[in-house]
Amino acid sequence: MRGQWRSPKGVGTGSTAPPGFTWRPHLCYPGFMVAPPPLYRPLPSAHQSVAWPALPGPEAALMSAMLQQLDQSQWWPPEAMRRQQLNQAGALMTHAYRTVPYYRDRLAQAGFVPGHPLTEEIWAAVPVLSRAEVQDAGESLFSSEIPQRHGQTYEISTSGSTGRPIKAKGTRLVQFLWDAMTLREHLWHRRDFSGKLAAIRSFPSGTAEYPDGAKAKNWGRSTKDVFTSGPSAVLHIGTKIEDQAEWLGRQQPDYLLTYPSALRELLLYCKRKGLRYPSIREVRTLSELLSPEIRDLCREVWDLPIADLYSTQENGYLAFQCAEEGSYHVQSESVLLEVLDDDGRPCRPGEIGKVVVTSLHNFAMPMFRYAVGDLAEPGEPCPCGRGLPVLRRILGRVRNVLVYPDGRKAWALLGDMYYTEIPVIRQFQIVQKTVRDIEIRMVAERSLTAAEEERVRGWFRERSGHPFAIAITYHREIPRGPSGKFEDFRSEIA
Repeated sequence: MRGQWRSPKGVGTGSTAPPGFTWRPHLCYPGFMVAPPPLYRPLPSAHQSVAWPALPGPEAALMSAMLQQLDQSQWWPPEAMRRQQLNQAGALMTHAYRTVPYYRDRLAQAGFVPGHPLTEEIWAAVPVLSRAEVQDAGESLFSSEIPQRHGQTYEISTSGSTGRPIKAKGTRLVQFLWDAMTLREHLWHRRDFSGKLAAIRSFPSGTAEYPDGAKAKNWGRSTKDVFTSGPSAVLHIGTKIEDQAEWLGRQQPDYLLTYPSALRELLLYCKRKGLRYPSIREVRTLSELLSPEIRDLCREVWDLPIADLYSTQENGYLAFQCAEEGSYHVQSESVLLEVLDDDGRPCRPGEIGKVVVTSLHNFAMPMFRYAVGDLAEPGEPCPCGRGLPVLRRILGRVRNVLVYPDGRKAWALLGDMYYTEIPVIRQFQIVQKTVRDIEIRMVAERSLTAAEEERVRGWFRERSGHPFAIAITYHREIPRGPSGKFEDFRSEIA
């Protein structure tokens, strides 16, 4: 159907629709629900005399309007979404051309003329921006004149896992989009806002320390103006695993958010101790690669699903896991994400390439076609019916690929659960020192026997398909990075 909105079972009235629009089954309408929605608490009303239906204040009204648009655009066909992305990217380019000197020649050489439509050909001609270029450019990427209604600016410094952090800048508008996407992800997964949310993640030193952590009366900035939520509790990621488990037992949350590596350690600890948390309904993970083995372990130990989030500090949320099908949907209203091969061409479903991202609303620090340093695999359109692009797999950092002596490179999909067959192992990290030498770092209750060490070496050689020289070293602790992230596999090859 073209040119008319069509509501299921006669709900609603006809109006003009985006070109090429086709109605898709919508989870919010009767007859299409996969399960009854949670009974959300009413929207806070800005008028004391009108409690329900609520009359929202300015912030809540703005967020509600955004959520309504996102609820519609997620069902657009890809062509309609792409047109809107290029339209917004063109507005951002015009702004960058005029207020960010770094970009003037870069965009002009690609054929961009301010005020003229941005075409696919011009977009493809814009050079990919590397991390090193962002680091070298520094504050020259900052806009000299940010639109007033974008709000106050803020600065962040990325974790700098490579030893050279990036200083990024954003606006209140960027935060607003981040909040809107947070709410979208909650709604996709049909969470009950009246429940308790717990998070074990990175915080500044001295914040959210064990045993108390920190508490709030709601789920935070993204929900407080739109939904009346239950409380939240947070704990620093540096807390020892046994103390994390004890803290969770006291908090009894409905939802848990943490890093995949921390979740794995927590699950293994709970498996050894026979611990379960009946109150937890769902686990959410972010910031690191989530392996299928961790998903399986969570089902085995707690009988719980995992909803994974893909984000970067510089660009916010990039993709969310589909609640119906499990693949990742790119948040295309906020970012223009590409997966490119070594020749800069878009990867087809099943091919692995570099993730390149443009944040469409960051007028404080535009970064066009920024290579975030990750590898991913695009997927076919999702059976759920959403037109948002699909990532079938997110494979982690480009720099952490396994390099063979003959020059071959392969993503180190080594799995992470074999070592649990040796119960004394508590934590491990694989480090490639040279093209021939591998170090496997371990935290264990005791040193492994010679036979156990040989089993570990055999596992790595079998999974990698090469007879690397493997040294096993023992440590009291394998520290996380500055942002709290942990890498199971690291390459030290320049």
